[in-house]
Amino acid sequence: MAPPALPPLPDVPPPDASSAPAGKDRRALRAVLRWTAAVAVFAAVGSATAYGITRMERTDVPGLATASDGRWEYPPLTAAPLPSGSPGPLAESNRAGAHYADLRALLLPAPEGATADRALRGKDGWLPTDTFLAEFGDEYARDELRQRLVDAGLRHIAARGWTTSDGTHTRIYLLRFGTAAVVDNLLTMQLAPYDEPAYAVRGTEEVEPDEDFPEAVLSEDVLSSVYTEPEPYGGEQVREAYLGAGDVLAVVLQSREGGAREVPFRQTVALQTRLLL
Repeated sequence: MAPPALPPLPDVPPPDASSAPAGKDRRALRAVLRWTAAVAVFAAVGSATAYGITRMERTDVPGLATASDGRWEYPPLTAAPLPSGSPGPLAESNRAGAHYADLRALLLPAPEGATADRALRGKDGWLPTDTFLAEFGDEYARDELRQRLVDAGLRHIAARGWTTSDGTHTRIYLLRFGTAAVVDNLLTMQLAPYDEPAYAVRGTEEVEPDEDFPEAVLSEDVLSSVYTEPEPYGGEQVREAYLGAGDVLAVVLQSREGGAREVPFRQTVALQTRLLL
């Protein structure tokens, strides 16, 4: 089924060859910067894996094998259409790592039966920066993060959220910047260092690297920082993922009273990752 028509995307400036590293060098930099301490529980079999995970039988997906594992049913996923003649974000000719597809079309759709979070719809699909910043509990931290986003040249934000029948609340934010180099620096050096995120999500007092997150559900072309809130947590447990793909920084948050479950979080992060490639 063809994706729904969307309003035109604001013009994206041509790649800045002077400020962005060449494609091969950029991917080499990403490989060096990848630090996520995770256990690979199944082999990657190409980009079709994440798309197929929405429909495969549970027993066909290593790491998600039991009938009661809690996987969600997502609608069939398709890659966002590119304007005619535009390269993908990982193309050798795309020195800035720019996503020329509509940012709103890169968002993962809600799974079947979920209730949409209307607060994240924004105006025409574009989210005010303050709505994203409201995820962070400390006023000083919000002000500092706002300035960092401004300094990094934030262009716009698209978001989607939903709540499933078990009470899991998911929020996905896609933040677009000028180049992949800007996103790489922002993620690895300013927002998501190894030990813990630089800015605490509201409701969390302590988070730690998710050592059990399977690296194979991600991609070698995507920077990733994945965290979980250890016990004892407050009313809800929060899981967090920061993903850097080209000129887009993705933030995936899931929270649930009594514990945010591993399987739907991994599935959501994996599928959102694939849509950014």
